[in-house]
Amino acid sequence: MRHPRPHIYTCLGGGYIASGSVGPEKQPQPYLPQGAKLISLEGAGEVQTPIKYKGSVPLKIGNPVFMRHSKAGELCERFTHLLLVSDGAIVDEVTTYRGDGQCFI
Repeated sequence: MRHPRPHIYTCLGGGYIASGSVGPEKQPQPYLPQGAKLISLEGAGEVQTPIKYKGSVPLKIGNPVFMRHSKAGELCERFTHLLLVSDGAIVDEVTTYRGDGQCFI
């Protein structure tokens, strides 16, 4: 979404905090590309998520940054499908309960 200064990138969305007690273990964490980290004074946000990135793969505006969330419920409530990743490759796509036409909230 934005590249405001060297090694700082602002991602569009992606930061769905897990329910429960507040703590760093509830924050989603950047997973790919390797070398991306949340900024401690910002954290993850539903609208935008700033990250610090010093990885070896060039990152340009529009490239995806994958987050690993601590719980699946936040994703399953917002999205119809999830991509399953293993060793950096997409290995499957599965529907969520929202994708199956269900809504529990």
